[in-house]
Amino acid sequence: MALAATVLLAFSLSFAQESLPSGYKNIKFGMTVDEVKDALSKDFNFGFRGDRDVSLLPGENRTLIETDTSRTAPYSFLDRCFFQFQDGKLYTITLNLKKSKTDHYSIFSTLTEKYGLPDYLSPEKSEWRDDSVIMTLERPLTLKYTDKKVFDDLQSKAMVRKSAQEQAHEDFLDEL
Repeated sequence: MALAATVLLAFSLSFAQESLPSGYKNIKFGMTVDEVKDALSKDFNFGFRGDRDVSLLPGENRTLIETDTSRTAPYSFLDRCFFQFQDGKLYTITLNLKKSKTDHYSIFSTLTEKYGLPDYLSPEKSEWRDDSVIMTLERPLTLKYTDKKVFDDLQSKAMVRKSAQEQAHEDFLDEL
């Protein structure tokens, strides 16, 4: 009986899915801008050129690092990559992949093999979710990693602001 339980446990573990990654390679959610710049500079696949790839986004305390491999890393599978920060911490990684080096089917098959079937599937995108990560494969060939907790917080704040804007609009129209 113990042998049967052991075999059953081993069989079920062989089908266990990996948990979703909290970033890509050595770049993880929650890293500071300087930590991400350091990691990018050590990995030539990103084509990071230093501070000229860093910019501030409109709004409070939001930074963006954008890399482009077209001249600095033509051998890379990556094309243009975006790293977004909120309050100085990384929360979104967007990797545009080179269609000349890989394809949507290969990426989708690999992700499905590692993480199971997507939680959401449409012709435009496939999305895997857990309590802390949203991983999205979009057509034509973009892979996004998002810190779910930060994203949900930003969404709830945006809804509050939108409601306030809608109320101000209503107030304005009432005064006409």
